[in-house]
Amino acid sequence: MDLDYFGYLIILLAKVVEVSLATIRTVFISKGEKIYASLIGFVEVLIWLKVVSVVIIGISEDPYKMVVYAIGFAIGNYFGLILETKLPIGLITIQVIVEETVGPELAEHLRKQKVAVTILKGEGRDTSKNILILHLKRKMKDKVIHDIREKVEKALITVSDVRLVHGGYGLLRK
Repeated sequence: MDLDYFGYLIILLAKVVEVSLATIRTVFISKGEKIYASLIGFVEVLIWLKVVSVVIIGISEDPYKMVVYAIGFAIGNYFGLILETKLPIGLITIQVIVEETVGPELAEHLRKQKVAVTILKGEGRDTSKNILILHLKRKMKDKVIHDIREKVEKALITVSDVRLVHGGYGLLRK
């Protein structure tokens, strides 16, 4: 073994950081954030080049490098996905399906919180429903979902990432 344990740790940590950055860069690309994606990509490639050059040299004599590299890749994917869920970047659509009797009241409560709400009528198996469609900044997600759950215990709530094409109350960039 040419590398000591510290060397393996450096390979592992560098690969974790590099793959986590790749995940975040992908999120920025999907949100249309070209500048941030490009800057992250620059740093990501610098790390990748250094790590690969260290791993490739002497890999036949020290196959542990390859294993540590692969473990770093797997852990980096895991941490990257965790980071992605924590980043308040972009917009989301929340759909809330509730009984027709509570839909208008919930919509009014959310509108007082400066949340854009559209109400549609729907038919469940046994009762009429209201479908509330909310478009908001991702950083507001947890608070809005908490408000909905506090107001309506049996609400069906789904969340989707979206990319704004045009318009929207409170969503336009300044």
